[in-house]
Amino acid sequence: MYRRELLKPDGRRLTLYAHAPLEGDIAAPSPFAEPLAGAPHLRWHPLRGEWVTYAAYRQGRTFLPPPEYNPLAVTVDPANPTELPDAAWDVAVFDNRFPSLAPVREGAAPVPSMIVPSAPAAGQCEVVVFAKDPKGSLGALPLPHIELLLQVWGDRTEQVGQREGIAYVLPFENRGAEVGVTLHHPHGQIYAYPVLPPVPARMQQQALAHWQEHQRGLLADHIQAELRDGRRVLYQGPHAAAFVPVCARYPYEVWIAPIEPVRDFTRLGAAQRADLARALKTVLLKYDGLWQRPFPYLMAWYQAPTDGEPHPEWHLHAQIYPPYRTRDRLKYLAGTEIAAGFFAMDALPEDKAAELQQVEVRI
Repeated sequence: MYRRELLKPDGRRLTLYAHAPLEGDIAAPSPFAEPLAGAPHLRWHPLRGEWVTYAAYRQGRTFLPPPEYNPLAVTVDPANPTELPDAAWDVAVFDNRFPSLAPVREGAAPVPSMIVPSAPAAGQCEVVVFAKDPKGSLGALPLPHIELLLQVWGDRTEQVGQREGIAYVLPFENRGAEVGVTLHHPHGQIYAYPVLPPVPARMQQQALAHWQEHQRGLLADHIQAELRDGRRVLYQGPHAAAFVPVCARYPYEVWIAPIEPVRDFTRLGAAQRADLARALKTVLLKYDGLWQRPFPYLMAWYQAPTDGEPHPEWHLHAQIYPPYRTRDRLKYLAGTEIAAGFFAMDALPEDKAAELQQVEVRI
């Protein structure tokens, strides 16, 4: 993997990644000339015991533009720059112009005083452009390209995670307007949080209790149980597995993980990374094959906190949440799920796994 770091005219960072060296002069374009002005902040939710981030300026972000105004396309006219240069890169990462979390800048507006505690939303939000082709998708990329993306996620975890005040790094992808995507160009995001967010915090609590009792990883034990059972397995390779979990909260929910636990992307070996890329591509092709159209989903990659501790309890993995209930009806969270956090499923994981298992995938 080769990396080239650049600085945009508005002060944001751009990092280009490629299989081959990125040589020659490359200018980092930007559709914006002025520096970032927005300053997100946090407010404490006293009943839930968690922070909520506020960034009202995000309402002005680019929303489903026509193809000729795609900000994630490469710049072809210097008079109308996009976010990315026309160079020999394969994956590109840049600072989000409309971040929910951002470094505290000198001269920024003070955090508003509230009846609950408030604080700067000090963190980092990055956009990860998977490829140059605006009509492509993550699942359609060649395996070496997906392996490179896994390396990029590891590099970003290392680069961002070592910054002062960063507690957790979460790569994710929203795909499809059904889950709120505002740009169709294949891309994801990376959020770096100043605290351990509630969902991975709960995962850590469960995993740590299991580790302390058994000296084994919770997810590693669960993967072995899923592989022995076999009914919900979608992919089993020498180093990675993908399955509809027995406890799925969404129809067609899938987990993807290395079989042997590693705490984050930076710890993946080459063979693990290659097999994990194959598992990911298999699942995404099955989704599109089942529906015979681009399949919307939210994919989140969970990894250990960036606090410098060894975290033997952690196990890198992805959870994919598609919104569909049936082939013609969307699944939205209902009262029991939003109000109580108690999920209600009207489809068996085994049935949905069987549908995905029947989709043949050739890689």
